[in-house]
Amino acid sequence: MAAERYRPVSIEDLPSHLVLEILSSGKLSAIDLLHLELTSRTFGGSHGLYLHKFRSLVDYAAYQLCVSHSVYGKMERNAQRGLFDRCGGKWKRVLRFLQSVEQSSDMVETSAGNQMQITTGRYHTLLISNSSLYSCGSSLCGVLGHGLETKQCVTFTRINFPSPAQVVQVSASHNHAAFVMQSGEVFTCGDNSSFCCGHKDTNRPIFRSRLVEALKGLPCKQVATGLNFTVFLTRQGHVYTCGANTHGQLGHGDTIDSPAPKMIELPEGIGYIVQIAAGPSYVLAVADNGVVYSFGSGSNFCLGHGEQHDEFQPRAIQTFKRKGIHVVRVSAELLNKLKSHLAVQVCARKRKTFVLGDNGSVYGCGWMGFGSLGFPDRRVSDKILSPRILDSLRAHHVSQISTGLYHTVVVTNRGKLFGFGDNERAQLGHDTLRGCLEPTEIFIQEMADDVDIVPECV
Repeated sequence: MAAERYRPVSIEDLPSHLVLEILSSGKLSAIDLLHLELTSRTFGGSHGLYLHKFRSLVDYAAYQLCVSHSVYGKMERNAQRGLFDRCGGKWKRVLRFLQSVEQSSDMVETSAGNQMQITTGRYHTLLISNSSLYSCGSSLCGVLGHGLETKQCVTFTRINFPSPAQVVQVSASHNHAAFVMQSGEVFTCGDNSSFCCGHKDTNRPIFRSRLVEALKGLPCKQVATGLNFTVFLTRQGHVYTCGANTHGQLGHGDTIDSPAPKMIELPEGIGYIVQIAAGPSYVLAVADNGVVYSFGSGSNFCLGHGEQHDEFQPRAIQTFKRKGIHVVRVSAELLNKLKSHLAVQVCARKRKTFVLGDNGSVYGCGWMGFGSLGFPDRRVSDKILSPRILDSLRAHHVSQISTGLYHTVVVTNRGKLFGFGDNERAQLGHDTLRGCLEPTEIFIQEMADDVDIVPECV
């Protein structure tokens, strides 16, 4: 009787409305939906459940997932239509774009179920893997997070926190780093001489990650580190800043340094902020209505206002507003906007730029910089004048990319890490190579403690 009650049932035997509910649950990626559509008549047929404009059950499920997506739902009608047209009128392509944007700037959900995020500093790299934080590279100011005695880690080594915690987001600059926990608490480490770590003690670096006490009761969702300053975004959409303020990059209307996180008074009518990015001495912030605000150093026209003077308070970039462009994410030094050929991430530093497409392809241009552009057929000091695809990564679907001073690291949708460029200070996590002219896989000793392997830190 029990066997009869719980007998296995093929998904093809289920009623179509239940199949649709499963497809629309949000657990499947656009690629998963495509594979289902191509391999089964159940998913490729219409079953009379929806209007004829949807070609299949999968197409209708993709449409429902897009409509319920937080980014798509906040876009104006003409922006939604523009995205749909740019995706060739295919809802699966729209869904792939939306999901790729999320993964490129937040956490990468790998095919193995792992969650990963990568960020690079000057001579170091930080990685979140399964809610644990790892670091490799070199630093004299504590940004590796392993204590006063550690100046270098030649392989990715887990950072210990005062109490068990799950890390959900990380940001690293030249000399300090900040981490957001699942609880919303923020920890920082590194050089605090400019108050950029949010602690009152400026006499010595913060060698082990420390809780930012001033943000207690203000759970955060994101942090962004600039050169000697830090930006905090709370879950309520408020922005706090601390540290150096030479160019007004703290957004408080003056150039006075702030020793503790202080909330920015946003202009009336902005609503709330959904994402932030920090350049060396300026900040970009995206509001819930898709408008981008910038403030700080206007050098090299990086604020997007057509002027080079500094902005001491958030100012809307009018070009996007006039053209009706709904920005979904920003990246310091270049803006990642809706009409950029379905680019989901733009990453730039030290005279080089990478563009990540929603299909997982990577394009690079600029100065080779010790091989950090990833083209093995070019010399380490050559220049790539226009975006060129990285052939060495064609076999992989890249979900996220980060570039440091002279090194670059990518994460694939299968959870693999590849690094290229300078490794003189072990910033690529290889203990035997001084540099990599082409992407080389990086391995993490995830279970180092369990197998009695001692991480190589000095």
